[in-house]
Amino acid sequence: MAQINLTNIKKIEKQRNTIHDKVYTTYTAFEMEGSKYIQIDTYGRIDRENPEKLSQSIQLDRETAKYLVNLLTQEFNLK
Repeated sequence: MAQINLTNIKKIEKQRNTIHDKVYTTYTAFEMEGSKYIQIDTYGRIDRENPEKLSQSIQLDRETAKYLVNLLTQEFNLK
């Protein structure tokens, strides 16, 4: 599992980008020690040996969610 560290996040330019396959995804909302979290879990591609095996988890707290909303709004020109 991973939480995004906002103290060192930065935009980079890559020479080679690819579009990833869409995979089965779930999310959970929970509270712990007075803070709310959203956890997004992705699972393996259907052609993978264990397609139902959890592949990645990312946890967002309120501060990270606000940061990502602002970032997505800016990058996709949503305003």
